[in-house]
Amino acid sequence: MQQAINLVAIQLVSSPDIDANFVSVIEQIELAANDWDTHLPALVVLPECFAYFGGDDAGTAGLLATSVQQAIFERLRGLARTYHVWLVAGSLPTPSPVPSKMYASALCFDPQGNPIGKYNKIHLFDVDINDNTQSYRESATTLAGDEVLVLETEFGRVGVCICYDLRFSELFNAMVREQAIDYLVVPAAFTQATGEAHWHTLLAARAIEYQCYVIAANQGGTHLNGRQTYGNSAIYSPWGVLLDVIEYQAGFVIAKSDPTLQQHIQRTINVQQQRKLF
Repeated sequence: MQQAINLVAIQLVSSPDIDANFVSVIEQIELAANDWDTHLPALVVLPECFAYFGGDDAGTAGLLATSVQQAIFERLRGLARTYHVWLVAGSLPTPSPVPSKMYASALCFDPQGNPIGKYNKIHLFDVDINDNTQSYRESATTLAGDEVLVLETEFGRVGVCICYDLRFSELFNAMVREQAIDYLVVPAAFTQATGEAHWHTLLAARAIEYQCYVIAANQGGTHLNGRQTYGNSAIYSPWGVLLDVIEYQAGFVIAKSDPTLQQHIQRTINVQQQRKLF
């Protein structure tokens, strides 16, 4: 039987100041560490755009410099190693094969600081919304990824998605084509408007559909460029029960997984065996 683990989602209100954002990440991880069971592994998820948010295009492009990429990578490795956690580091701009575009990537590390996966966001946020920003065209600067990522860990299978991906069940069907996932991590920067309408509904639906824990780390406030994010970082059980939530501003949510309960749910309603993929 798989062991229980600590589930942690960090909520931020990130700015264009990389150093200040990392200070906030460290502060929240240390606070969460006071609450988790030190005898169990910990899975920590950072939100989308955790290291840089709300700046201009030139500032974002600056993150693609090799020296900046390496510095952020090493800081993330250090976080995973220092706190001995499995770390999914939200999304970060990374270089793509198209010179004018970047990937939005989630970088994943084991407790020794070893990189264990990189997921490039597949579904890009090209929408028009009645909010302070109104028009979003992520595809103008970002190249869509094309590969699904499921991390194989000592405590189970962890599916990785980013923000807008949450709306597209085809992605999660691909994750479970051969074997169920035990956890789904959702780094996000859901807007205030779309978050109010759909955030919790989508999170609960994914937990219920795939009988997995959902660990969702969102941005939560008003950013330097006026963009408003919804917050409400949350953890859902495989039965769709909300285990913890925080509304706005920096903070964290935490819960402990229950493999016995999860396996009971999976045996009682065996959707993995009965699922038909077309």
